[in-house]
Amino acid sequence: MGIVPGRSTRILDGNHMNSAEARRILSERLGKLRAMPYQELAAKVDAIFSEEIARDSERSWQLEFEVTWDDEPSGNVRVTGIIDDGGLRAFVPLTESFVKSPSGAFVDE
Repeated sequence: MGIVPGRSTRILDGNHMNSAEARRILSERLGKLRAMPYQELAAKVDAIFSEEIARDSERSWQLEFEVTWDDEPSGNVRVTGIIDDGGLRAFVPLTESFVKSPSGAFVDE
């Protein structure tokens, strides 16, 4: 494994996930869900949906999003996203989440 001068975040060993790139992609995709009104998110409660994004000709990112009630039905909605590269990182994927209240405000931010 080696580092390319001037590109210290690029890992040349194809068995490792670029965490910074993965976080960027996850945040971008969660941003679309964050922009949804509370009512739309509440309608997706108990839904799990996934997406696969090509990284290159041989590898891809796997993303999964889950929408749940945070504490009680008709209360705050929690949206959790995970991303992995299908390799070892699938056992400990990167995660990010947010909670939106019925008023549309984000909780604990």
